[in-house]
Amino acid sequence: MTDPPGGGSGGRRHGDKRWSGAGRRYDAVVTTGAAERPRNSRMPRSARRAQLLESALDVFVANGYHAAAMDDIAERAGVSKPVLYQHFPSKLDLYLALLDAACDQVVDGVRRALASTDVNKERVAGTTQAFYAYVADAGGAFRLVFESDLRSEAAVRERVDRVTEACAEAIAEVISDDTGLPAETSRLLAVALVGMSQVSARFWLSSEGELPQERAIELISTLAWRGIRGFPERSDRRLPPPG
Repeated sequence: MTDPPGGGSGGRRHGDKRWSGAGRRYDAVVTTGAAERPRNSRMPRSARRAQLLESALDVFVANGYHAAAMDDIAERAGVSKPVLYQHFPSKLDLYLALLDAACDQVVDGVRRALASTDVNKERVAGTTQAFYAYVADAGGAFRLVFESDLRSEAAVRERVDRVTEACAEAIAEVISDDTGLPAETSRLLAVALVGMSQVSARFWLSSEGELPQERAIELISTLAWRGIRGFPERSDRRLPPPG
């Protein structure tokens, strides 16, 4: 399935933001309609959807949900508003599609870090690094998850809460397996570790590079490891394998 030919007027000015300073802060840039993507007459539906999401991310990150306009998103993508609405019936639908992808990115990064090694110290460092890498990503999608101006919307709040819950669930499973602590205890410890990584990563980003990312990750993961290692492993996990 393909899109109908695009149309509409160009030349609208709107705010945009690009990364600078090695991915650690935004500088405001003003773009014009002439700098937007050329209008395409036809494109496969999946490719068009990806293009619209990319353009919407730029606009939502630059302006926030409430100030973002569907006109600006369509213009940035080089399509008419009817094409945009063909794929996303409303601005909220478009925002939620972006938010789903952004949330999955965070959770997948944490799960990959946990699965990458059996050494718990390295797992702590890996999960910390996952949050820092996410907030430093040039696309700025983390702002949709952690700095959304639409938290009052139930559908948005549910997705944002899912990030903490899913990451904590994955970490709690490792803690419980390794220490034998009850599920509720492991979950509380996991939520604390998630909060430490997430909040410190956002603070690090806002400090505009006062510390190199590697040093920041080292500091926070060391703090987290010194705390979590105080809970000893189950005795059966310390035994050598049979044979």
